[in-house]
Amino acid sequence: MGKRKGYIFTDKKGSKRAAMAVILGSISLVSLGTVVFASYRNGEARPGYGFTGLLALVYSAVGLVLGIVTAVDRNYYKPVPVAAILVNTAALACIGLILYMGGYLW
Repeated sequence: MGKRKGYIFTDKKGSKRAAMAVILGSISLVSLGTVVFASYRNGEARPGYGFTGLLALVYSAVGLVLGIVTAVDRNYYKPVPVAAILVNTAALACIGLILYMGGYLW
């Protein structure tokens, strides 16, 4: 029996929830990086930067939940939900590091 080319025999599909989770994680990481850079550049953290960090926390938590829910479902491909879980976990780790260093250095 020869190899069949061009046919995919699967019922799996891509998930829009996983794509949204990756987008939310990317937005969180970019906004945290921007806030940290702006704080370093100005020499102080403004109150708006804290609100941006809070929004990044909410975005990454929602993205993590979406990624986990999609990764558990067997009807979807796994690479995008796994990437979403990794990106959102990295964003949450950055937020935790910022909070730890803020409390430690204060």
